[in-house]
Amino acid sequence: MYRLTIKTGFAAAHNLINYQGDCENLHGHNWKVEVTIVARELDQAGLAIDFKVLKRETNLLLEELDHKYVNQHEFFKNISPSSENIARYLYQQLSVRLNNGNVAVERIGVWESENACAEYYED
Repeated sequence: MYRLTIKTGFAAAHNLINYQGDCENLHGHNWKVEVTIVARELDQAGLAIDFKVLKRETNLLLEELDHKYVNQHEFFKNISPSSENIARYLYQQLSVRLNNGNVAVERIGVWESENACAEYYED
């Protein structure tokens, strides 16, 4: 197996739902996102997936959230836009875009600060 990881990010505002504390109020983050894929085989060029493709697909997805109020995004209309739920959303959407029988999204890490990360993966 091969494992590849890219790092990127987005800036956005949100407020947590059903939370008792300051994060219930509107606030923003400069989120950092780590996308890790796995692949069984390499292509003829010796690549699991071109980093350019992985970055492009990730950044196209992040454009939906970048400089937006995340709570207004369709996926987060009825659930709290926590880092955990953002990681799950990114995992699900990137899996649709990238998984092909050889390549599969393994995990998504969403850092809301320098010291706090939520990851999502499936067994």
